[in-house]
Order: sequence, then structure tokens, then C-alpha cells
Amino acid sequence: MNFKEKAESWLKSIKLSAIARQQIEQLKTNPLALEDAFYKDLAFGTGGLRGVMGIGSNRINEYTIAMATQGFANYLKEAFPNEQIKVVIAHDSRNNAELYTLATAEVFSANDIFVYLFRELRPTPTLSFAIRTLQCHGGVVLTASHNPKEYNGYKAYWNDGAQLIAPHDEQIINNVKSIQSIDEVKFDKKNELIKYLDDTIDNQYLEMITSLSLNSSQKNKTSNLGIVFSPIHGTGITLVPSALENFGFENITIVSEQAQPNGDFPTVNYPNPEEAEALKIALKTAEDINADLVLATDPDADRVGVAAKNANQKFELLNGNQTAVLLIFYLLTKWKENGKLKGKEYVVKTIVTTELISAIAAHFKVVCLDTLTGFKYIAEKIRKLEKTQTFIGGGEESYGYLIGDQVRDKDAVMSCAMIAELTAWAKKQNKTLFDVLLDIWMEFGFYQEGLISIIKKGKAGAQEIKQIMKILRKTPPKFLNNLLVTDIIDYSNLTHFKTKTKNIISIDSPNSNVLQFIIEDGSKISIRPSGTEPKIKIYFSVHCLLKNKSELKEKKDQLDSKISKLSKSLLERF
Repeated sequence: MNFKEKAESWLKSIKLSAIARQQIEQLKTNPLALEDAFYKDLAFGTGGLRGVMGIGSNRINEYTIAMATQGFANYLKEAFPNEQIKVVIAHDSRNNAELYTLATAEVFSANDIFVYLFRELRPTPTLSFAIRTLQCHGGVVLTASHNPKEYNGYKAYWNDGAQLIAPHDEQIINNVKSIQSIDEVKFDKKNELIKYLDDTIDNQYLEMITSLSLNSSQKNKTSNLGIVFSPIHGTGITLVPSALENFGFENITIVSEQAQPNGDFPTVNYPNPEEAEALKIALKTAEDINADLVLATDPDADRVGVAAKNANQKFELLNGNQTAVLLIFYLLTKWKENGKLKGKEYVVKTIVTTELISAIAAHFKVVCLDTLTGFKYIAEKIRKLEKTQTFIGGGEESYGYLIGDQVRDKDAVMSCAMIAELTAWAKKQNKTLFDVLLDIWMEFGFYQEGLISIIKKGKAGAQEIKQIMKILRKTPPKFLNNLLVTDIIDYSNLTHFKTKTKNIISIDSPNSNVLQFIIEDGSKISIRPSGTEPKIKIYFSVHCLLKNKSELKEKKDQLDSKISKLSKSLLERF
């Protein structure tokens, strides 16, 4: 079915609203726009749906949301026969979030599935916690995370509070694909199967986070840590301040310009705490009041950006790897001090996250496990090991972290509280977070990471991304920056090729469209198409010894130069 036929099939649906019909008719006056809206069905991937809002099969709207929910509902009924199935639904601050939430609840209830519904916006990790606490079979959060304001999305969760993995992901994808028409969706809402949640879940969630503290709230309080917090117009405003207060922090300044939830995100270009621009107002506020720490969460409060004072007492942003390193180092240090390391503990990171975490874990004799990119894989490790080993914490370079196993997704609410605590711990030693980082680099080695993203939008862009990966697989580089590539790791066919010996080793991992090149000096390059955005991401990891603190700038410049040369050498190939 071509895009014109797809558009006409929508117009024939008896369940399409008059407004939606008008929008499609308007699109028909612009053939390119009509094609982009209908040339394919918006893919329901392993994480759910994400895309630009608007009418069309390739857009996020109440109909694509409803069709996805019908497919999810069908699979839940197959997976849990003869049970009263229960789900939880939450949403963030994005435009149309309430509309899409109600559409999701409507379809689930029409399929005789009991729905718990958060009355107001809530962080994604709260949804994960609620699934486990309420013993639900699944859940959905309506969010596009840190994407631009034009986007919205639909994240699907299983009964362990984690995003979908095999075999459920493919089964649900197949069920969603099988819904070929809006008319196949059940829309007859059953109000008796929809229950709005009160603040009980919120309170239980905050109590759980408070229990994670490794310092007394009184010690945290006496640090008089000055914290500036921005929810960047998102859900963090609902629970982050309370979590910080429960940890004993009282000197909290909320960025008033960004405190109100708003799907237009009027003060930023992108609501992404990875970007310096998104923290600009928070940083100015912190400088004005001489604060110690800046924290900023993305719209659904699963990622957190951090800024702290450097050696010159100027605020500097930490990247995701640096924050992950600090958190893991603090957790392991305190667990050791408190006599909690018994030999069965572990931490987890993703394959594109800094290897410095592995070095730190080895020092504490704690296992460090690697997973594919995506917190669902960290959650999978937790689920497999929860009866035999103890999960301390984990993280990924893209600003997502988790402490303890009561939530099964990255959690910026608990991360904000723990980052504040480790900052207070450093302050008691007359150190900033950057002082602690320098100590870590002196002991374990100086690691530097880099990331470039090549954006390829639309249908043509998707084909370009496929072609880039095809070229790199068919003719992988023998040398990068004039250094021998010693290892080629391909997660699509689960092989690890040793170029010197020609040996091929099997990888114990799920399949994924990821390539890694390791060169003879230990540098690592990872390439993967984004699962949520129209881009291909290339990660660089390099390291060296740091013998004297005075060498830091020189070594940093050397490593930055190495990343630049590696990047140029790789990009020349396509």
C-alpha cells in the first residue's frame, strides 16, 4: 500500500474524527508532506513509539497510540490468560500528553484490562516503581524523553517494571503490526476499570529513595549544601525537591523560569540536560547565589544533568560518564566503609560507557557487568541476578543512573538525591566534585570520551544510516589514526574478530546493530544508529596515565586531539 492508499484507508475509517479527516485533506494539498506522514507506519520498536506529533500513520497521534495499545493489550491477554490484567499509565509534560494518556486508558479498559492512572504528570521511574508495587502486568508512560517539543512517545513496560526485552518485545511488535486499521481498535471505554491513583505510590516511592542514603540526613543537612534545581518544564518538579529534602537538604533553589510544566519548553531549544544551553538559566542562578551544585532533569525525569564548581570556583558541566564514575565511586566507597561488601555485589554499565567504571569496580573487588545500550538491558541483569547477587548501582553515558533494584529504569529523582549526597560528602573534605574526579584519575587513569552524532532525517536519511553501517561491516578499517585495529566486535551477528590471529569469538549478548573497533593503544570506537532519533552515534573512548595533577590540561589536550584524529580517520570511510 503506497502513501496515498494509506491516507485513503484512514479516511475510510468509521472511527476517525472530523478534525482528523480535515487534517488529512489538508495534507493532500502538499504531496511531499502527505508522503512523509503516510509512507510507512510509525515503527513500534523495543522501547515503544516515538515520533513527531501530527496526523498520519508515521506520526504520533491518538490513533497510532490507540493501535499500539490494542496490540499491547492483545499480547498481554495472550501472555496472562485467565487473569485480571492490570496496567499503570503515566505521562510527562509534553503537549497532547493527557489526550494520549486517556486514549491509552480507553483502549486498555475496552479490552477488559484494569487501569491505574496517575491523575497528574509523573516521572517515568515512578511508573516503573508503581508497576512493581501494584503488582501489575505492564505499564505505559507517554513521553518523548528529551526530544524536541514536536515529539511525543509511548514507552511500554513489562511486569518487572522494565522496558520490553525478548521475547516479549518482538511478540508485542508483531501484535502491534497486525493491527492494520483504526477500525480494529476497541474504543468503548469501561469507566469501572479505570482507577486514579492517590499520593500513596508517591509516598512509598520517596520512602524507598530515602532508604538508599548512605549518609545520615543530619550530616547532609549540616553540609548546608547550596543546590539549584531545574525540572526544565518537566515532571522533576513533582518529586525531586521532596527527595532532596528527605535526604536532609534544605538549601534548595528551584529555577522559577523553568519550574512550570510546559510542553513548549519555552526557555530552551531542547529540553535535554545533556546540552549546556538547557542549563544556562540554572547556571546563572547558581552563580548569583553562590550555590554548590546544579541539577537539571529532562521532561520525564529519568536523566539528570549536573554542574559543579571546578578548581577555579567556576561552574562546569559534568558529562554523563563523569557523573556515572562519581556515583559508582561514592557508592562503592561507602559500601566498603559500612562493611556491606560481602563478595556478591555488582555494578552495571553499558558498552559505550567509560571503562573507568570497570577499573574502579575491580579495585573494590566488585563485578562490573557490561550490557547493550539501553537501561532495559541493565534491568535484565538485575532480574536474572536478584536472587543470588546484590545490585549496587549502574549507569550509562547518556545521563541515566540507577541505585538499588526497586526501580527498573534510569531514575533522575533518586540520582539527584544521591548526587547531592556525594557532593556534600566531598564538601566535608573541602573538595568539589572535580577534585574527587581528579583523585580518581590519579589512581585509576585518565579517561576521556567523545561523541559525534550524524543526523539523517526522513526516509532518505534512514537509508543513508543503513548504508553507513553496511560499508563499515563490509570493509572495516584496518587502521585508524595510523594505528592497527586489533578487534572488531559486531553485536549484529555476535562475533568478536581478533585481527592479528584471525580468531572469531562468540559474544554472549542479545543482537543489536552496534559495531565496535578497538585499536592497539586500547582506544575504543563504538558505532550505532540511535533507536529513538534520526541519527547515527559514534562514541570514542581513550585513556592515559596521569602521574601529576599539573599534567591534567596537557593530557586532556592530548586525548582530545586523539579523539579528533580518530574521528577524522573514521569519517573518511563514508
